[in-house]
Amino acid sequence: MISDFFEISDELLELDRQAIEQCAGPFARIEEIKEYNQLKMLHAFTSCGVASHHLVGTTGYGYDDAGRDTLDKVFATVVGAEDALFRPHFLSGTHALTVALFGVLRAGDTLFAATGRPYDTLGGVIGLDGGGYGGLLEYGVKYTETDLLADGSPDLEAIAAGCRGAKVCYIQRSRGYADRPALSLETIGKIADAAKRANPDIIVMVDNCYGTFTQKAEPIAVGADLIIGSCIKNAGGGIAPTGGYIAGRADLVELCGHRLTAPGTGRELGCTMDVLRQMYLGLYYAPGVTAEALKTSVYASCLFRLMGYKTTPDFDADRNDIITSIETGSPEGLCAVCQGVQAGSPVDSFVTPEPYAMPGYEDEVIMAAGAFTMGSSIELSCDGPMRAPYTAYLQGGLNFAASRAGLLLAAMRLRG
Repeated sequence: MISDFFEISDELLELDRQAIEQCAGPFARIEEIKEYNQLKMLHAFTSCGVASHHLVGTTGYGYDDAGRDTLDKVFATVVGAEDALFRPHFLSGTHALTVALFGVLRAGDTLFAATGRPYDTLGGVIGLDGGGYGGLLEYGVKYTETDLLADGSPDLEAIAAGCRGAKVCYIQRSRGYADRPALSLETIGKIADAAKRANPDIIVMVDNCYGTFTQKAEPIAVGADLIIGSCIKNAGGGIAPTGGYIAGRADLVELCGHRLTAPGTGRELGCTMDVLRQMYLGLYYAPGVTAEALKTSVYASCLFRLMGYKTTPDFDADRNDIITSIETGSPEGLCAVCQGVQAGSPVDSFVTPEPYAMPGYEDEVIMAAGAFTMGSSIELSCDGPMRAPYTAYLQGGLNFAASRAGLLLAAMRLRG
């Protein structure tokens, strides 16, 4: 069927057939998770009494915005949190993380990163890049970290030591551009347990970007005090045009609300204009769309491995985020994969991505993102830093049928 619309070689069509056959088991597990999460989502909507008037936004200050406040409750319910901010006012996942960190940390406190150096864009937030932009270090917050072990698992002994005297234990669930697996809920639970044994008052904060709805539960269930993510990744279902979330303990979410707007006004402020319908609809569809992205990830891992490339994670491994990495081995290979994904995108398919210097990143980065929402990572996209081993990081896919075609076009480009 794909060959009715796109020119794919017979060799790749045979690999495609093999990949689909081998992915049957993982696809069935993904469908089970999707059904569970979709029913959980429906229950959250009905138990919170979502009504048609909640889909209409407000202007000005946004006082008494019932739709905004109910949306917060729906998300808190579905992720098992005491409270949540699920808002269009977050500009990105990094912004949501910034609000959370500045919300709970004060001068003299220590932020401890339990999973190694955080993703590139958080370097400026902490102040690690020395940019002088007003990072945490400039406000008197201290920073320490410990690396993961060689196999990508957490060093629980070092984590316990690092958490003594720290205010926040920071966990990055997804890998970013690091060569390590995304963290399972079981692993996050072990880190949280080690942290709280060492320091019962510590705040366990999880960057849940790319991981939302990939399993039947969220990190709140295994000891996280706060989870943070983006609405143009999993949680927005490809429909939310912007936004992010912070969810967890009610007292901590309240502090974050005062940092999102202004101290003293907090979560009571923030009009929603005409975006609430998209936020509700995106959240409602998020379990299904995340499942399509997971299928895309599994299929990519299998297809490119059949082609002889190293992919992580394995196609039949449990998925804890929506990302698959493809080690291309050369600058040309990385560019070919990204350019092929772009050619198979519904928007800007005619554009040719090229590496460029992107703010917040140490190396030039190439990005393929022919998306309906600019920068959306729940839509099929691919990017990677121009450094050895020239790994392409694939994420997203609103629906598997189209994403499969995009990946075959990427494979064609890679084969030359």
